[in-house]
Amino acid sequence: MRDALAKREISSVYRLLRRHGVSQRQIAALTGQSQSEVSEILKGRQVMAYDVLARIAQGLGVPRGYMGLAYDEATAVRVAATAEAPQSEEDESVKRRKFLAHAAAITVGAAVFGTDSGSWASSPAQTPAPGRIGMTDVRQVEAATRALRTLDYQYGGGSCRDAVVAQLSWGQQMLGANATDLVKERLYVALADLHNLAGWTSFDTGLYDSARNHFGQALGLAKQGRKEELVANILYRMGRVYLHQDAPDDALKVFQLGQLAAQNSGSELAVGILCANEAWAYAKMGSDDQALKLLGRARDEFARANLNEAPAWAKFFDANDLSAMIGTVHTELAQTVDARKYTRTAIPALTKAINGYGEDMSRSRSFNLTSLSINHLLEGDIDHGAKIGRQAIDLSEGLKSVRTKDRMRPLQLEAEKRSNNADARELADRLAKFTGNDSAA
Repeated sequence: MRDALAKREISSVYRLLRRHGVSQRQIAALTGQSQSEVSEILKGRQVMAYDVLARIAQGLGVPRGYMGLAYDEATAVRVAATAEAPQSEEDESVKRRKFLAHAAAITVGAAVFGTDSGSWASSPAQTPAPGRIGMTDVRQVEAATRALRTLDYQYGGGSCRDAVVAQLSWGQQMLGANATDLVKERLYVALADLHNLAGWTSFDTGLYDSARNHFGQALGLAKQGRKEELVANILYRMGRVYLHQDAPDDALKVFQLGQLAAQNSGSELAVGILCANEAWAYAKMGSDDQALKLLGRARDEFARANLNEAPAWAKFFDANDLSAMIGTVHTELAQTVDARKYTRTAIPALTKAINGYGEDMSRSRSFNLTSLSINHLLEGDIDHGAKIGRQAIDLSEGLKSVRTKDRMRPLQLEAEKRSNNADARELADRLAKFTGNDSAA
């Protein structure tokens, strides 16, 4: 056990506990995790976030030093500010409904559904505020957010989430400082985007309650900063969480709220991003007419957008990302509606995106390689599909991202369906080891 703790191999820790009669329910109760999270860890999911490791150590009564975790006053603030909500056993659909009510209240300016932060919003620890801040202090927050977002794109959320959260614990102090109205407004926007990034990196590491918490706080700050374009971006990202959880109906509601903010902002790029993601939600529901219609509008809005003026949180959406979204939506339609019909568009669009992405967008490249592999398997080009699938795994092994593994599970299922082919069988076996999900078993 000491060896497993020293290596932070939490899956080994949990397996040892199970071997000695401790149930998954007991582990979940001690560590404040849901049983599904405990199950995922038992299957091999890595735990990389500092606050989760610290909470596990505390829950199990393990000295922090056994896991090499430092503990000082600054760390205490950081952990208190970002720990997963203890009520994580609450039904996910209830949490989604509560977040939607909160988002609607902020977006349209009234409590349309009745707001209740309940199980998804926590109160960060308060720290003494500096006496006065100026624009230079705010620019420091913006610069840190840009640098950390670059790390997220290239190496995955697990590479920088702790740093994002630490930056937040410092940045939040500024809210109580004296400043001009102009500085205050820009500070709200800067901290909203930092929470936006904290939510995104939490999502990428599988911490859905933390993601919801940060996105909820981001919405309030963006509204205070009167930045509708950022409100739209935050809602797009929260909708992506629900798409990932296979809840396209709820995702669509969040995207549609985001669309209101995007249109109010007058940003063609923000509108285009929301349209492309609404198309993805409709594709997941098998509604090809609506999906294709919204993809067409996304293209039109993108063509009108001034990319040179794109804010930091939307700069990722360039011609490559538009091709990626076209390929992703058609991949979804190939799986839900008609394989032959939609792979013909998906394959060239995904190939274009993959060729256009550089090393600074490794995670996006991984996603698109995974989708491209699925399309080739659906077309019957199994050898080539397996080759591309192996490339996706090779790239993803260097990323600290739970999401890349989750996105490979449909590919694993397609490979397993073709297990009479040696290449497909080898790919399925390798995917099972990489994702920790032996679906055949």
